[in-house]
Amino acid sequence: MAATVASSLQIVIARPSMLSTKRISSFCSTKFGGDTRRLSWNRLASSCHVSSIQHFCRNFTSTTQKLQKVFTKAQSEADDSKPASVLPIDLRGKRAFIAGVADDNGYGWAIAKSLAAAGAEILVGTWVPALNIFETSLRRGKFDESRVLPDGSLMEITKVYPLDAVFDSLEDVPEDIKTNKRYAGSSKWTVSEVAESVKEDFGSIDILVHSLANGPEVTKPLLETTRRGYLAAISASSYSYVSLLKHFLPIMNPGMYLVSRGSSISLTYIASERIIPGYGGGMSSAKAALESDTRVLAFEAGRKQKVRVNTVSAGPLRSRAAKAIGFIDMMIDYSLANAPLQKELSADEVGNTAAFLASPLASAITGAVIYVDNGLNAMGVGVDSPIFKDLNIPNNTE
Repeated sequence: MAATVASSLQIVIARPSMLSTKRISSFCSTKFGGDTRRLSWNRLASSCHVSSIQHFCRNFTSTTQKLQKVFTKAQSEADDSKPASVLPIDLRGKRAFIAGVADDNGYGWAIAKSLAAAGAEILVGTWVPALNIFETSLRRGKFDESRVLPDGSLMEITKVYPLDAVFDSLEDVPEDIKTNKRYAGSSKWTVSEVAESVKEDFGSIDILVHSLANGPEVTKPLLETTRRGYLAAISASSYSYVSLLKHFLPIMNPGMYLVSRGSSISLTYIASERIIPGYGGGMSSAKAALESDTRVLAFEAGRKQKVRVNTVSAGPLRSRAAKAIGFIDMMIDYSLANAPLQKELSADEVGNTAAFLASPLASAITGAVIYVDNGLNAMGVGVDSPIFKDLNIPNNTE
């Protein structure tokens, strides 16, 4: 269906940056037909474009919107008659650990795919009770359709690790969890143990992704949330990131002079700074803590090891985890009606943003919250209110 494309994602710019073309050519490379060749800057002529690979329809309250699932891909053939300057998102030789992948339809999976499309080696951490189902589905090919990369190949996951990021070490695990049958057969799944296992298996990583969030009382209003539920949301959704970075930082490849090699990315939500009724149980507090921690960790990890730390504030996605909240369809409808860009958000758009943040192109970006939500974060009011019916606001949902 799609033409053969290069494995590295690329972004077209009008002219080279302030860096000299000589310096840029030292790290730019591209891949054609499986042969890796290092090319000079002025010979790189692949361009980035977005292609529609799947059309699907969804009924909304008053209209039907045809939506497109998008992937970023790079053209594999240069056009000498139209020379172009390009910046590659090339992560070949990089290794990424993505914590929180348990199926093939969440943001964690999309980030893994985008990093893989850019050439990175993929390791994942899966919640222990979901590990068997995930590995079985992966082995039996149930995820094969979702594993297809822009060049037609399948994303390879080098290794899947059992992980429960609520526990830093085995000493923290209560007896009822140790003896729980859902944890039977798995070992070394606390954060410190997983980091040590990755070190033993591969030595180091370059990219750390936190795609974890859980609040046992998320459906409860904050005023009805128990202390236990609130602290559980903070532990699983925010402190888990602090713990992951703390234990993985020693094995993240350090930055060189003027170059940041390591990158760490988490996922947040606009409920950290705006009221989202129905997103309760302390989850809004946990996301606010995560964003605050991102800034502090950016300073500490940057000074200590030249590792960049950013978080992506993603819009609503109809993932299995989001469906558990119970109001995800309503939030998607709301976003479609009120966001500047009236389209449903694709998980791949978040994945591609993460690939950019993990690449040298984002070498000066750290401590930032990057919004990938069709611009909904910029809105101060919901324009679908009857109050605004006489303002003749453009509506492109039809």
